[in-house]
Order: sequence, then structure tokens, then C-alpha cells
Amino acid sequence: QPQKIIMFDTIPPSLATVLDNSLEWIYSFQEVLEPTVILVPNILRQGVQSLSDAIGFDVATLNMTLALFLTYPLAAIMNMLPYGPIRHYFNFLFGAFLIQFVVGVQWIHQLITSLVVYAMFCVLPRRLNRYLVPTFVMLYCVLGHLHRQYTNYLGWDLDFTSFQMVITQKLYMMAYNLYDAEVLQQNPDDRASKKCSKYALSSLPNILEYLGYTFSFSCILSGPAFEYTVYEQACTGTHMYAKDGKPLGKFPSRFLPTLIPFLKSVTAMALFIVIGGAFPLLDTVDPQNNTPTILTETFLSNPWPYRLAYTWIGLLSIRMKYYLAWLSSEGANNLWYQGFAGFEEKTGESLGWTNAKNMNIIGFETGSSA
Repeated sequence: QPQKIIMFDTIPPSLATVLDNSLEWIYSFQEVLEPTVILVPNILRQGVQSLSDAIGFDVATLNMTLALFLTYPLAAIMNMLPYGPIRHYFNFLFGAFLIQFVVGVQWIHQLITSLVVYAMFCVLPRRLNRYLVPTFVMLYCVLGHLHRQYTNYLGWDLDFTSFQMVITQKLYMMAYNLYDAEVLQQNPDDRASKKCSKYALSSLPNILEYLGYTFSFSCILSGPAFEYTVYEQACTGTHMYAKDGKPLGKFPSRFLPTLIPFLKSVTAMALFIVIGGAFPLLDTVDPQNNTPTILTETFLSNPWPYRLAYTWIGLLSIRMKYYLAWLSSEGANNLWYQGFAGFEEKTGESLGWTNAKNMNIIGFETGSSA
């Protein structure tokens, strides 16, 4: 719960009062929902807090960093599990654990979103859900961002909206995957649905499979968000084996597809720490409340080329934080072959590791247009 609510001058006092009262009412449920955070023992939280104090790293960022790297041993375990329901259990259980570890009771937003949308899938026609589900998940995500803007304008904190963006994409896609299957049953030549036929879902997954998808541990923190069929194939092995149990092709090694993104993510983390420490954009003592470094009178008194160069380098360090998350996720997905695209149907040739490809750093940094 935020320590204070910042009211903008442009918001009428009467509206600000309504917003404040509404938020206080929502916050009142925190005590009721706190017992749902059952997967993270207090001793673990205390240990992370002690580590945070010792190294001078804010606890939220440290939680996120530890959670990202924890996906690697989890992925190694997942790769040893037999195909079938146990993989769905594992994905849901440890996906929920990671979110609870990072944002605590705010994990409930992902659960609420998932269950509400599943109920919509169960009772509403698919032709309506292609509009209603995207509207609901987008509205939920936008309200989460507006809440953060209202309570911590120009500040920074890690809240549930980081993960809400991933689940929003997943559920948005699933609504259309279900609708595409219905359209193709009625009109197999429909151009739009035919183009997406490999992702079409003729039936709704059961609740375990569905929650395994929405909470998949190697995707929930920073993506990527891909269609349910990609996740299902990794849990059933159908992108690796034929129905008779024979391999569809020669299995590629996961060593380099896992190691390279991991090393890139570690490099990004190091650059974030080193560059960010040398070119801080926010106040280093109290970034939440004090004036950002680049807005102080001292900094603004410098020549504009210096200010431009300093800010550009500082922003580069901020992007490294996101590169860390995206690359780490790519490696973890590849470790249990969820990032593997399967084999070409006729030749049996490998289709590569494109499922979990999150970011082309060089391409982004050198792009001709933002």
C-alpha cells in the first residue's frame, strides 16, 4: 500500500476525494488477502532483506533479479519432468511462487484476471469474447498503470503491472485463438483465421492447463507471451515426438541457446550497475521523493551537449535492466525446450529457437526509427 497519495493540481478536489476514498476501500482488502501469500516463507523474505541491506540494493529490484535467475534451476527441473499434467502443476505452482516472492499480495491481480477470463470463456460465446476479453484485460492493465501514476507520479516501484502486461497479451491471444477455431469450423477458407490456424483452439483447456499457461514460471516475470499451443506443445512434447512416440527429428542441443542469453543477461546486469552508478538519473539517496538528478539546478547549469550525453548514457543503463529480464527469460524457456519451435513437418529439419526470442539488442539500439 502506498504511503501517500499524490493529487495532481489539475484534478478537481471533489474527484480527488472520490479517487482517494475508492483506493482506501480497495486497500482495505489487503489484510484479508495477505494469507493467500503462502508460498514464500518469512525466513526467505528476511534473508533477502538482510542481503539487500548488506549490498545496498533496493529489495524490490533484488527480488526481481533473484526470481529471474531462479527460473534457470526451475527450468532444469521442468526438463526432467515427464510430459503431462505434472508440467501444468509445476508451471502454476512456481509461477505463483515467483510472483508472490516479488510483489507479495499483489499476486492476486494475476489470479483474479485469470479466473474472471476463464469464467468468460466458459459462459460467453466466442464471437463476443474476442471483444469482451481484450476489453477487460486491457482495462484492468490500464487501471493498474493509472493507479501507479496517481499514487507515485514520476517515482519508481515494482508492482503487479509488470506481470499484468504479460498475462494481458496471453489472454488477448487466447480469446482470438478460440474464436479462430470456431470460424474455421464454419468457413475453412476464412483468410484471417486460416492464417492463424496453427494456433486455433477447438476446445477450452481445463483449469489446470489454463492456469499453467497464464502462470508459466519461465514467462510470467518478463514474457515472452506466446499462444497457448506453443505452451501446450512444450508440456505434452508434441513438438518433439510423433503420436507413436518417435522423434520428429534430431533433437538440437539446448546448451548454447540457454548459455548465450544467460551470459548476455549477466552482462546487461553488470552494465546496468556500472553505468547506472556512474550516470544516475534519479537521486541516489531517496529516488522516490527527492528531485531527479537530471532536474536539479546544478545539473541544468551544465552545457546542453553534456546534459544530452549524460542523459542518453543514463537511459542506456535503464534499458539494460529490461534487457536483463528479457534475455534471462529467453534462456530459461530454451532450457526446457519451450523456446524450441519444433521440426519442419516434411524434412524433419529444426525450426530453431524462435519461440522465446524476446529482444534483438543490436537491432533495437541501432534502429533507424524509434
